[in-house]
Amino acid sequence: MKIIILGGGQVGTSVAENLVTENNDITVVDTDADRLQELQDRLDLRTVVGNGAFPEILRQAGGEDADMILAVTNSDEANMTACQVAYTLFHTPTKIARIRSAEYLSHPEIFAQDAIPVDVIISPEQLVADYIERLIEYPSALQVLDFAGGLVELVAIKAYHGGPLVGHELSALRDHLPGIDTRVAAIYRGDRAIMPEGDTVIEADDEVFFIAAKKHIRAVMSELRRLDKPGKRVMLAGGGNIGRRLALELERRNFLVKMIESDAARARQVADELQKTIVLLGNAADEDLLMKEGIEDIDTFCAVTNDDEANILSAMLAKRLGARRVMSLIKSPAYVDLVQSGANIDIAISPQQATIGSLLTHVRRGDVVAVHALRRGAAEAIEAVAHGDTTSSRVCGRAIENIKLPPGTTIGAIVRKKKVIICHHDTVIQPNDHVIMFLVDKKYIPEVERLFQVEYQFV
Repeated sequence: MKIIILGGGQVGTSVAENLVTENNDITVVDTDADRLQELQDRLDLRTVVGNGAFPEILRQAGGEDADMILAVTNSDEANMTACQVAYTLFHTPTKIARIRSAEYLSHPEIFAQDAIPVDVIISPEQLVADYIERLIEYPSALQVLDFAGGLVELVAIKAYHGGPLVGHELSALRDHLPGIDTRVAAIYRGDRAIMPEGDTVIEADDEVFFIAAKKHIRAVMSELRRLDKPGKRVMLAGGGNIGRRLALELERRNFLVKMIESDAARARQVADELQKTIVLLGNAADEDLLMKEGIEDIDTFCAVTNDDEANILSAMLAKRLGARRVMSLIKSPAYVDLVQSGANIDIAISPQQATIGSLLTHVRRGDVVAVHALRRGAAEAIEAVAHGDTTSSRVCGRAIENIKLPPGTTIGAIVRKKKVIICHHDTVIQPNDHVIMFLVDKKYIPEVERLFQVEYQFV
């Protein structure tokens, strides 16, 4: 696929890194020549220096025969203009734009084909806020990912000493949870992936990915560790786009929210927009302020400023002062590795990983509904729709045990007419099933894509 990425910042770079490894023809456009040179030194792609909204720059980037344009600069207006130019001059089939402003997002009619022709709107800030909200809902989880409109969830959890299933084979899960169907999709022991079998024994500190209907998630989690009680007291560090959106959603769900913002003008603005959140003017790394505001009673502290160092320091301080669980938004991959290797922070949130899946959904071949990047992009979870029949499809009308899945690939569940079916070896996939898969190694994605492409010559 020939793809033009406008914007070589964090979002654009993250997308390029993921797409270039999948044999796509990638061109990145940015006004910063040094940034593009650094990117070209690392990745096998083309670059063009200039304003991606200019017709001639788009032409130089290959706009005349591009399959897709991803406009992910920091300017909403530049992204919208680029999509308009690509549509008008080059009839680009798929146009995706990063839109940050709530003013634009609240008027979707702006993005109709007869207005500003944007096919897909990506709001990284909203995606990150939604991601964090799910982690707050399940305080024992490392990752929570939605599929099939929220009917199914894939959850990552660390198995702890004392969990009922720890030290036992996976086959015992049915005895522990009669009447509840679930599937363990993968187990990570350190950096080593283990494909789960019935006789696989769960060990303490294993990172276990399991899939189940949303209503059964807590019951399955309780088999792997003692569950933390859901807490309603949340403190946010940062009143930017992510913090504001997260606070709005938490207010709707009756959480007790405090927010610390260091910029006076922004603090006033956010306080005017929020109805129940207590907005405090100050430094989230101020020990006296945290103590005064009762940090020891906070269930979840989440640092979501634009400054990695500030997020890490305030989260570490909050943990030391008694916050039950702390999360930190961290953009730099080097800092993510540092935090995960020893800093006293429960969850490091990468905005790139929270965002990339929504973009990959539109790049995957076949009818792909959802994509989630896992394990810092090394693994992936995919929701794809099965089409065709036994003569045109490699999956329809076949039991899972008869489907030639790539190594390290697990089919965990299917959703059939809004009914969740946890998969076993004899489960037969039918046309229009939503099939949810886990890939330990994303290099096999092309093989998975071929499985779900209808080929009328296939026998």
